[in-house]
Parts: sequence; structure tokens; C-alpha cells
Amino acid sequence: MTQPEVWLRGALPDYIDELQPVAHSLLQVREELDDVASLTTAQLWTRPGGAASIGFHLRHLAGSLDRLVTYARGKPLSVAQYEYLAGEEQERTETAEALVRHAQAAIDRALAQVRGTPLCTLDESREVGRNRLPSTVLGLLFHAAEHAQRHSAQIITTAKIVRSGDVVIR
Repeated sequence: MTQPEVWLRGALPDYIDELQPVAHSLLQVREELDDVASLTTAQLWTRPGGAASIGFHLRHLAGSLDRLVTYARGKPLSVAQYEYLAGEEQERTETAEALVRHAQAAIDRALAQVRGTPLCTLDESREVGRNRLPSTVLGLLFHAAEHAQRHSAQIITTAKIVRSGDVVIR
């Protein structure tokens, strides 16, 4: 029998109460990604029905987490972060396992930041993007977690499709 989802396993002792849902979500995504580490390169980059590839979702999940936690720290994005963003959709030669490990490492870094975020900073104002849109530390961390879950769900669904054999893989 598999374990219940992370949020049903109880409180996480290293995280403040207000950030438990963020940590639970990120840990759930981290676990879910293991399932796609064995995909072939063709499965990784296929775009069934024109949908985004699993490779894109893995790269974007890692990159968006990195960008969102950077904003939560009150920092601007670096040139390297902008370059990574520009290349997220490009098909690469990385294996599924390498992309999964890269995404999980980004999750681990985000979790470390969540773990170290003091309660007194959650309502602090933060700016997002080139347009400097308003948010807060809590808003950014919450969005990082829900955005990661959104892409994890796409990864899971697309993996089921490409593994089914009902789609022609290029």
C-alpha cells in the first residue's frame, strides 16, 4: 500500500505553521517526479496533441521555483536566470532522470528557503518581474508551491499519455 499524500502525513516539524501547506505541496511534487525518471528521450520531448512536453514541464518547474524564491528573497533575477527562462522550451539532450534530479534539486533549495523563512517576514512586500508587480513573501512562496503542483499534474498526465502507446512519438 502506498503512503497517503504528504499533507495527510502530519505536520512537518521544521516548518512554521503558516508555511506547512507550501512545504507539503513541494514535498508532494518532489515525490511525484520520481515516476517519470525512466522515460525515454522520445517520451520526454513528445508533445501529444501539441501539449507541452514533459521535458519542458520539468525544466520550467525548476526554473520557475528558482525565480519565485529569488523574488521572495527580495532579489532581482540574474542574467543566468533570464537565460535559463529563454531556453526552457528548447529540446535538450538531458535524460529524464537528469531533468527529474534537476527539478528535485530546485525543490530542495526552495524547501530550504521555506524552512528558513521567519514568520515576521511573510507579509513583507516583494516585487515580481520586469514590471515589478506587487506581491508578498507569503504570496510568492504559496504561488511557487501551487505552480509546481500545476506542472507536476501536467507531467503525470502527459506521462500516462506517452506511455499508453496511443500517441505517435517522434
